[in-house]
Amino acid sequence: MSMGEPASASARPRVWPLVSAAEMRALDRYTIDTLEVPGEVLMETAGRAVLGEVLRQIPEAGEVVVACGAGNNGGDGYVVARHLHNLGIPVTIWPVFEPSKLGGDAALNHARAETLGVRFSTEPLLGPATVVVDAIFGTGLSRNVAGAAAEALERIQAARPEARVIAIDLPSGIHADTGQPMGDALAVDCTVTLGLPKIALALEPGRSLAGRVLVARIGIAEECPGVVPGVRLWSRAAAGERIPERPASAHKGSFGHLLLVAGSEGKTGAAVLAAAGAHRVGAGLVTIGCPVSTNPVIEACCIEAMTAPLPETDTRELARAGEKALLEFAEARTTALIGPGLGRGRETQALVRDIALAISKPLVLDADGISAFAEDPGLLVERPAPTILTPHPGEAGQLLGAQAAELNRDRVASARRLAERTGAIVVFKGAGTVIAEPAGRILINPTGGPVLGAGGSGDVLAGMVAGFLAQGMEAFEAAALAAFVHGATADAWSASHGPAGLLASELAAAIPGTLEALRRAASPTPSGAADALDFPEPR
Repeated sequence: MSMGEPASASARPRVWPLVSAAEMRALDRYTIDTLEVPGEVLMETAGRAVLGEVLRQIPEAGEVVVACGAGNNGGDGYVVARHLHNLGIPVTIWPVFEPSKLGGDAALNHARAETLGVRFSTEPLLGPATVVVDAIFGTGLSRNVAGAAAEALERIQAARPEARVIAIDLPSGIHADTGQPMGDALAVDCTVTLGLPKIALALEPGRSLAGRVLVARIGIAEECPGVVPGVRLWSRAAAGERIPERPASAHKGSFGHLLLVAGSEGKTGAAVLAAAGAHRVGAGLVTIGCPVSTNPVIEACCIEAMTAPLPETDTRELARAGEKALLEFAEARTTALIGPGLGRGRETQALVRDIALAISKPLVLDADGISAFAEDPGLLVERPAPTILTPHPGEAGQLLGAQAAELNRDRVASARRLAERTGAIVVFKGAGTVIAEPAGRILINPTGGPVLGAGGSGDVLAGMVAGFLAQGMEAFEAAALAAFVHGATADAWSASHGPAGLLASELAAAIPGTLEALRRAASPTPSGAADALDFPEPR
């Protein structure tokens, strides 16, 4: 696609690369220095891409205020203002920093705006018919916002929602790599990000602060020597095309047999919900290994699965006397899932460690299965087959010796660190679930929301991961697809019912409908042209 050319819907990426600030700088320099595309041309193209969205959003008889910083982001803003002025639209440039601080192409475009007679003001009126273009900070922000910039962000924020705000590249005040606010940060209506989407736009709170996100491909290279973005995000089409096929000649034996080691007194529901997750994504057979006293409850609640009652401790958790039987069950099956509702008694946790390290089949560890390795997560590196961990931040913190809040401040780095330490694929659950593998592949999941904040939803997810794995999917893609489908199912329910009240059993029951919707999304029909591409495509 040539620079400035409208991007057609048929060109929509199925897998989005997500870039860090350093990667974006490297791609920008490569485009300018090696491909010899002038920076001035890139800035002009960026400004024109943002202009298209401003023109779509400005109300009748409205005006535009362009708040400009001192870097290239501000330079893009000066381009937007110049074109608005040429179109006869009332526009005011708000120089948040002294123009003397400008350099390079930004200084050039500031001078052009002055020569053209565009209005400047350090105290612009932000009325209800105003569109504010946030061109203060882009990806280069590395310290907390302060001084004049902080005052500007406060004024812009106070003008919402009557005034609409469009950010260039990122909402000002957001760290490009983590999505975390750098002191003050703007919440905007729309973000037009340039070149490639930034990691921050897929992680909370950056994802929510950015509003609707459009990607303007302005001619910046998407790869260069030494820089191939390692973080990815799937679209609905990308998820849909990965759903396992169901051949007409297949039978229950064609889709794997899962051993689910789960349940204890008071926690039988975890076993039932995990089994439901596995069945609903298409696993052929499920056998639940559970303490003998819980077996009647689990059998009554989960009539589709087989059960294997096993010896138990005095606290009605699995006892070590069941180790030989569990290993025999595991070796006769396709995949194992250990952990939902198992309990954390010393004997049970020792049993979990022993069987997890001995099983030669692909393994998912969830909940109490993860906690069994809190003292030495490095033991998992020696496992002979793929391992998938599904921790929430608290469980990840147990394995890394860190607080959940610390890990959430940089979710990509935390997931990468845990994958490297354990040798496992990690599904780091939360707002912006991150899937990471030790070799460095990382995916951020765009689906899901607060409606999933209810007991049992994690058990369903663990069962889904194991269910896809049992069907023969590659481990990383099984984990990523489960997270996507899990979140997309919740999104569809939330769209009709609101942000709370989804039962984990309802979530499991709705999974087949989501799978079918994603299969259809894998063959999208082009719908014309647009100036920029939605990121990610609407849920």
